[in-house]
Order: sequence, then structure tokens, then C-alpha cells
Amino acid sequence: MRRKKNATGRDWHSLIYPAAPLIVRRPARILLVKDTLIKTVRHTPASDASMTDHASRSRFLTLRFGALCAFVLAAALMRFLPHPPNVAPIGAIALFGGALFARKGVAVAMVFTAMLLSDILLGFQPVPIVYFAFAGVVGIGFLLRKKRNPWRIAGASVTGSVLFFIVTNFGVWAGGMLFPQSMYPQTFEGLIACYVAAIPYFHNTLLGDALFTAVLFGGFAFAEKKLPALRTA
Repeated sequence: MRRKKNATGRDWHSLIYPAAPLIVRRPARILLVKDTLIKTVRHTPASDASMTDHASRSRFLTLRFGALCAFVLAAALMRFLPHPPNVAPIGAIALFGGALFARKGVAVAMVFTAMLLSDILLGFQPVPIVYFAFAGVVGIGFLLRKKRNPWRIAGASVTGSVLFFIVTNFGVWAGGMLFPQSMYPQTFEGLIACYVAAIPYFHNTLLGDALFTAVLFGGFAFAEKKLPALRTA
């Protein structure tokens, strides 16, 4: 049986079936366009900007943390220079670390590390009550994390000095419970006598804390002014 041909001379069968591959190929084209759209969405400028912001934030944290550690180390080295009794930088380091390190746990760790290493190198026996007192000073520094100005910093420095005086001298008096040879009897009168005997050294504590607090906070504020990369958002 002969196939019918149209006016062009081609049969109807050859005109109908070649269209089938076109119908089959269309889903592939749709899938290709779909994949292209998905890839475009996944790699939008917004996602690239987010990755850039994350990288910038990481560099900022690394730079700021390094600068803070350098300030703490420099202040701790001041303990090795000749100085009057109780004129030391540890109280200021505790306040500075508590106020400026991003994480509170890191602040405590850095302060205690600076204290412990310098104590060992200086040949001092670490005294737990002293570390406990400085942990309280770090806590005072936490109160400066959101807002810092010269008056608040000065008030925190004085408060830290008073806290250190109260805690450490109470420890000296209470030590008589463990060491009977203590010069202060375990009475209220003995406690008062302990505090009175420590008063001549207290003004040195105030002076040392105020001096090193001004140097640390003032020096870092100056560094932030000269190096904007150190500033918080």
C-alpha cells in the first residue's frame, strides 16, 4: 500500500513522527532551566555578602583579641620592675580583662594565667584568697562591658581596691583558724586589728590600681582611635 503524500512530496507519516523527539527533549530543557535557577539562587550576591561579613568578623575578633592579650601581657611584665609594696598592675588587669574580653570565661582565664605565671616567675606562692579577690574584681569589670566612661572606670577601680582590701585581709585574719601562730586572735577585735594594720598599705593599692587602670583603659582607647579595626560594632 502506497503512503499518501502531501503537496510538498513528503508523506504524512514522516511529518508526524519527527515531532516526537521534540516532545521528549522538552522535559530535559525544563530540568536544565530548573537546575540553572537553583544554582543562581544558591549563589546570590546576598550569600556572598554574608560570607564576606563572617570573614571580616573573624578577622576583627582575632585582631582585637590579640591586642587585648598584648596589653595584658605588657601590664603583667610591669610586676618585674621595682615598685613600692601593693603598687601592682594585677587589679587593673582584672578590671580591664573583665570589661573588654568578649567572653567572660576567657577574661577570667587570661587574668588568672597572667597572675599565675608572674607569681611563679617571681617566686611567689599563689594564695587562693588573693585569686578569689581578683576574681571579684573581674566581676566588677563585667559591669563595664556595655558602657564605659572615665567616671565609671574610676569608680570601678576604687571599688575593686576596696574589695581586694576587704577580702584579702579577712583571709589573713581567718588564716589564724588554720595557723595558730597568727598574730590576730580569732575574735571581732582581732579582725578589726587586722584591718587597721593594713590601712597604711591601702593607699598604695588605690594608687597602683588607679595608675594601671588609667594606662590600660586609656591606652586601649587610644589604640581603638588610631586603629578603627579594633573597635566594636
